[in-house]
Amino acid sequence: MSVLPADPHLPVAHLRPPRNWINDPNGLAFHDGHYHVCFQYNPYGSEHAHMHWGHFRSPDLLTWEELPLALTPTPGGEDADGCFSGNAVSDGDRMVAFYSAFRTDRWAQPVTTAESRDNGVTWTPRGSLLIPELPEGATMYRDPYVWREGGGWRMLVGSALADGRAAALLYESADLEQWEYKGPFLDGAPQPVAPGADTGLGWECPQYLHADGRGALLLSVWDPELGPRRTVVYAGREHDGRFLAGAPALLDHGPDLYAPALLPAPDGRWLLWGWSWEARDPQWVREAGWAGLLTLPREVTLAEDGSVRQRPAAELLALRGERTVTSAGVTAGTAVLGTVGASFDLTARLERAGGLRLVTSADGAEYLDIRVDPTAGELVVDRDHASLDPRAQGGTYRVPCPEASVELRLVVDRSVAELYLPSGRTLTLRFYPTGGAPWRIEARAGDEGGLGYTVSAWNLRPHTVRCLADAAAGLTDAGLVGP
Repeated sequence: MSVLPADPHLPVAHLRPPRNWINDPNGLAFHDGHYHVCFQYNPYGSEHAHMHWGHFRSPDLLTWEELPLALTPTPGGEDADGCFSGNAVSDGDRMVAFYSAFRTDRWAQPVTTAESRDNGVTWTPRGSLLIPELPEGATMYRDPYVWREGGGWRMLVGSALADGRAAALLYESADLEQWEYKGPFLDGAPQPVAPGADTGLGWECPQYLHADGRGALLLSVWDPELGPRRTVVYAGREHDGRFLAGAPALLDHGPDLYAPALLPAPDGRWLLWGWSWEARDPQWVREAGWAGLLTLPREVTLAEDGSVRQRPAAELLALRGERTVTSAGVTAGTAVLGTVGASFDLTARLERAGGLRLVTSADGAEYLDIRVDPTAGELVVDRDHASLDPRAQGGTYRVPCPEASVELRLVVDRSVAELYLPSGRTLTLRFYPTGGAPWRIEARAGDEGGLGYTVSAWNLRPHTVRCLADAAAGLTDAGLVGP
């Protein structure tokens, strides 16, 4: 049996197994002293197929344990062709997972469940549908999100309606078993959310962040022809079982984040993980033997103005290792600030026009640019030259940033970049440098004059992941064998 070669783009500080396909984060819960993070997983290859739930847990967001597969399709059962997306809750001494039961012989993905009574190590599937009767007029139905409220439980299910509206459908239950349909919690026809982007015809993976009477709905936009598109957020308040929403906004301004999921932490924080898909040719993915990763855990808050703000979880500061760049000054041209490894955490303050360049090839031909556009009031991330391999995608992406001086935090982990601004806005993208580390950080002035800068960077330590005995459940070499 041959062994797949190591891929230099495989991250060291982002959650994912060492091989095979992953997508949506699922089953996020805190139970019995552990954060649980599941995800859509194909244990047999690097394409979207054979959907199971992979599973990690951690006591501290830094040291992770890979558990056996949480959910596996049941031959001939309601989930025979895939255990698709959903979430999990902690209920006394058990965890209950709610998920979409996929069969190729029906259009809907109705809700079913499984439960664990040993802190996620083993799971017992329900074996039948939780909600067998679907609402009239639904043309898409998937991805339950369940939460405790007061003395009962509530559930949202993503949907599309026959009249062209996308919807998040609301259910309520006293015991997690009997569910009453309450109607659309939020629905709406497509409306613009950014230039060339709208809120879509269908919503997947609904998530509800709520605190102090206010809330925000996170919705993944799905198109019946184009598939997954982007994630939008509506801030607002609930009234009489309906969500009264303000204008929609992008949750992330980059091209490579989808299906974010929330976890209410025991200390009152809301944590979020998203799926970052690949931005490279499918043949390259097959050669590498893996696809997709989960973003860093993010703390999510609701600001007084109703905006949703994100920042890296505080625990991640512990992953900072050697400080390799400490530089401040003014340049009218290009200033070389120092070098970093292939995984690093950087903070910067930029004044006036210009920006930073991450140079990843010895000849300077390969680089990722982050620059301030003061006229547009935006921060621009340009990956058109970020890989010398033509199989990597390019593109230029913008984040609103009207401040006269720009502060940012950039976390790069080999093939993923996550950009955070003090406004709480984020931008996530994938890129694939061909040059080996160390990489060079430069400050570069714009055409309008000099650039003032203050930059610090730390190499990232890998997070710790260990595999529970027999975690692969007979699939230790799953990337190399068929189902």
